[in-house]
This record gives sequence, C-alpha cells and structure tokens, in this order.
Amino acid sequence: MSALPDMPPPAVELDVAVVLAAAGAEADELARAKRLREHAHALGRHAVDALVVDEHRDALAAAGHLGKGAFDRLYKAGVAEARQAAKDTARPADRPAGKPDIDVTGTASAIRKLTAALNGGVFPDVYVTDGRVTHIAPVSGDISITGDDPLPLVAAPLGAPGFASLLAHETYAYRIVTDPRGDTWEEEHLPADRILTSVLTRPHWPGLRPLRGVVGSPVLRPDGSLLQTPGYDPATSLYLAPKIPLPLVPDQPTGDQVIAAKRFLDMVLHDFPWVAPADKANFLAILVTPILRPYLRSLIPFWMATATTASSGKSLLADMVGSIYGKQQNPWPGGEEELRKAILGCLRRPEPLICWDNIAEGTEITSATLAGLITATEWSDRVLGSSRNEKYANDRLWAVTGNNLRLGGDMASRTIVVRLDPNMPNPEARPDSSFQIPNLQSWLTDPAHRRELQWNLLVLVADWVAAGAPRTTHQMRQFSPWAQATGGLVTHHGLPGFLDNLADVRDMDDQAAAWQAFLTRWEEKFGTQKLTSAALRGSFDRDPDGADPWDGTLPDGLADGRHFPTAIEVGKRLRGHVGRWYGPYVLRADTDSHSKVRLWTVERRETTP
Repeated sequence: MSALPDMPPPAVELDVAVVLAAAGAEADELARAKRLREHAHALGRHAVDALVVDEHRDALAAAGHLGKGAFDRLYKAGVAEARQAAKDTARPADRPAGKPDIDVTGTASAIRKLTAALNGGVFPDVYVTDGRVTHIAPVSGDISITGDDPLPLVAAPLGAPGFASLLAHETYAYRIVTDPRGDTWEEEHLPADRILTSVLTRPHWPGLRPLRGVVGSPVLRPDGSLLQTPGYDPATSLYLAPKIPLPLVPDQPTGDQVIAAKRFLDMVLHDFPWVAPADKANFLAILVTPILRPYLRSLIPFWMATATTASSGKSLLADMVGSIYGKQQNPWPGGEEELRKAILGCLRRPEPLICWDNIAEGTEITSATLAGLITATEWSDRVLGSSRNEKYANDRLWAVTGNNLRLGGDMASRTIVVRLDPNMPNPEARPDSSFQIPNLQSWLTDPAHRRELQWNLLVLVADWVAAGAPRTTHQMRQFSPWAQATGGLVTHHGLPGFLDNLADVRDMDDQAAAWQAFLTRWEEKFGTQKLTSAALRGSFDRDPDGADPWDGTLPDGLADGRHFPTAIEVGKRLRGHVGRWYGPYVLRADTDSHSKVRLWTVERRETTP
C-alpha cells in the first residue's frame, strides 16, 4: 500500500463504470494495479456506503483487475487509517487550550519526559532549593487581622500530589491506549504517585532557577541596590511578593525625604518607655534587619524585648516588625526536643520574624538548641515520625518577649536586648490622648500606615547606602558584621547608644552572676592557693556553729540545699567552667606533676578581657 499524504485526500469516485473505464485506459499494467489499490483504500478512508463498496469489489474482481481478498485488506486499512486520523485530530473537550502536551505512556518514558518538562521550564513558578523542586503558589483565605502575614504566597517542596495538580492544570498529559483490534488513541492520564515521586527525587535541576526564599518587602541586594520589583530576582535568588505595594524608593533620597523619614520614625517610636537610649537604638537596628540581611549575609543575634510590667509595649514592638515583614507567633516550647520540632516547623514558612511572645514572667532563656540555632547559617533536623532530614537556610530573626526575662548559658552574648519600663503601676490605664499615635496597635493594621512606615525605613536605608554604608567598630562575637552595619546606620541617622546596654545584658545572665559571686568568694577565702577537688568539696561543709562558709554563693550544680556532690562530681562540674571569664575572674586547672591530681585555682584581673 502506498503512503497517503497528510492533507485531506480527494473525493473518491463512486461510479464503478468510471473506475473501470479509467483502469482500461491505463496502458501500463503496474500503474493500473496501483490506481486500483489506492481506489480500494480510498473507499475505506472515506467511509463509503457498504453497498457501494460491495459493488466495486465485485466489479473489480470480475474484470480481473483486483481480487476480493486484496480489495478487502486495502479497504480495511483505509477504514483503520481514517479512524486513527479522527482520533489524532479530535482534542478532548476539556483539553487545555495552548497547554503543552506530555506523553506519559510507559513508566521509564514517562519519567524521562516529565523530568525534561520540569527541567525545561514547562511549569510556572517552579524553582529548586537545595536540590528539592520547590513550587510557589498563592494561598487563599488570609485570616490575619493585624497585617502580620506579608504575602498570600507559600513556597513549599513539590510532592507527588502537587505535581499531579500541576500536570492537570498546566499541561495535557496523556498516554497511548491500544484496543484488542490494534487501534490506538490517546487518553488523558496522570501517572501514578510512584512515577511522580521518582521524578522529584532527582537532586540536580540545572534548568530550574534557584530559590533562596520568599520576601514580603523590599530588601537590600549584596551590591547595595534595593530589590523593589515584585517577582523573582536573579541577582539574589529571592522572590519578592509584597502584600502592600510601595512606591519606588530612590537610590539617593533627597535631604527633605530623609528628614521627613526621621521625623516619622521618631513619632512612631516616641511613646515607648525605653529604659535608655540604647534600647531605642537597638530596636531601630532590629527594625531594619530584614531589609539588610541579604546585603550583610551575616549571622543575626537573638532579639529579646522585655519589660518590667505588663502593658508596657513589648509585644507591640514585635507586632511592628511583623506588620512590615510578617511574623510567626508561637508558644514557648516545653523543652529542647519540643524546641527542635518548633524550629523545623517555623522554617517551613516564609515569615522572617519568629517570635515566642509573652512567655512566663522571669523565665530564664537558656537553651543549647537555641544557642546553636542563632550561630548556624542553616538548620537541619529529622522530620518527626520518619528517618528523613530537612535542611533550611537559617535566615530568620528569632525573638522572645516577656516581663523581667533573664538570660542563661551562652544566650547573653548572643542576644540584643530592648528594655521597656513605664515606671507606673497600671500602664494600660494611660489615656489615648497622652500618645502621639493613639492606639498604635490598631494604627498598624491600616495598610496605608504600614506602607508609610516601610517606605520611610527604606529611605533611611537608601540614604545610609548612598553615604557609603558607614560602619561602627562594635564587636559582638559572630554577629560583629551585623552590629557594625546596623550600628553604622542608626548612628548615621543620629540615634545614640547602640549596644551600650551590653553590660546590663550580661547582668541578666543568672548563671554568670552566680559563678562570678562564687569565684569572688573563692578568691577571698583561698587567694591564689591551688586546691584539689577533695579540698574544695570539704570547704562546703558548714561550720560547727551552722554558719555557711560560702555565704550562699555556691552555684547550682555544686549545691542543692544542704546536699553536696562528691569530690569527683565537683571536679567534673568545675571542668565545664575552666577558662571562662565571669566578670574579672576565671577558673584555671592544673595537674600535680607527682600525684597527677587535678588542681584548681582562681585568677583575677582588674580589667576583664
């Protein structure tokens, strides 16, 4: 059978006499046979009436031109070709118009073609984060009443159900089906989850754009320019999805714009009962931190907002940050394991501020997990109930609010503190008329006010960059790049006292204060004398008259009421404090060269290193 053209074939001749005459006029026998075979095939292609087909078959057989068996084979082939052509050209009624086709026939072939489609950018808003395919999608039904949620978008790893949804809505996925007669046609089809999961387990996606995160407000790029255009930004691999549109901030604000921005910020912050200028300066540094973070690419300290009494405004400070950038507010976890679970859950969402709000009064913030988190550029942990680990960039601002909070362990040197003290018995009773902005919390829920607050902060940042981004010389452990930059910004705009309350912050460390008192008493009792663990343990016992020889300075771990550890336990607990300075005192350890017994002594310096 000769190949037929793809274009619609010409109309078939239905008068058998004409067909016979044309065949008789053909001098070449091979040409005559070809013409008649094509005629039998065309009768099938054009679905000619069965009676006409029978007439042509009998006439051609009687004339000796084409046997009935050959005629039937050619006719059926034409019928099958016509049926397949109709199936190939007929699109299902619900087939998405203008959407790409993906043939998902066969397991191996489907995996290859779906991988190519993903890697080729077929699907919108699909990116790659740390080897995982990530999809950005809108979220409906914002329940926020304070404006804390900065954007109605979520970026999440793409799983099999989400991939199936993308296939159904963004493509026409089909498979080729063959019936028992050998006829084939295409059928819309979504591959099984195991196939979709196999595609998504691939860690290398060179065709997908990397996504570092979603931000709800403009940020400062590493080159000092402001990211202000909504959507994906190749320079930072961030996706800007502002909830509140902002007018463009100029690269070099005018003097009048900068003065107006300072006045506006001063009005907003005026009525908070700051303990000292340092607290106001520290808060402004916190307020611009989410803008500066992509520019600084440095670790950010933990933020603690604490007050002497309720209704002082500490939660309002967190609300202000959240109203601009977005905030997750969570209950304080019960222990280290719960804290780890909470951290992993928080990192799955895009909000840059994660705040444990209004925790119990007098709580001591001390946690090895939290101390490790604050000094980690990324966080990885096992997913609850599975052996799978998840890893996220630690690009959040972690915070806590509460009354009379304390710091313990390593948290004092990793925390920036903002303190409030209204110095009155019932601060909640203050009349609205006493504030420059009555009911600031309600004021922040107005999008126009949040827009104005955010725009003025960006003006201050742009002006600082235009001035050369001056730094200060502050030192704050791993956070020095952040301290020097934010200190430079607040100082550039005339706010004094940044980080001047670090000594007060150290005083919030109950453990450090207890050990300083203990080492002070040790130096008073023994001077520079070297003591064995047994000698030190013996000094804990009370005098015959019942007096405490240590005047109550033994820290937790070395004393529990009248119960003291053994000499061996004393030595073990002292080892954890060797070389750590508590005020002007430091514990030193040595070993007797003959007895090999550990010896302890206290060293004092007039100026603490």
